[in-house]
Amino acid sequence: MRWEVILLLASALGIAIGCLTPVGKLPILPHDKLLHFGCFGFAAWLAGRLVDGLWPTVAVLAAVLAASWGIELLQKLVPGRTFCWRDMAANAAGIAAAGVALAAPHIG
Repeated sequence: MRWEVILLLASALGIAIGCLTPVGKLPILPHDKLLHFGCFGFAAWLAGRLVDGLWPTVAVLAAVLAASWGIELLQKLVPGRTFCWRDMAANAAGIAAAGVALAAPHIG
């Protein structure tokens, strides 16, 4: 199994646990949006490394964005959690940064 697959599965599990744990069970984080940016950006970068070509990469990044939207929606079912547009913006920014990082070697 490729190392990207193992890390992607581990990061997806970590994201799910972090995003779907009731508020009282988690520590207060001063840089929550930076954590969203980094976690979803890293997951998107890993997922993007598993495919070749522009459109497959775009499709993978869109799938990660859809997954981040879905996990934000699922938070409505978790005590003390709600959908947060700022979290979604941080997720999207991290995914976009991953897209730039994936495209950079192919430019020029």
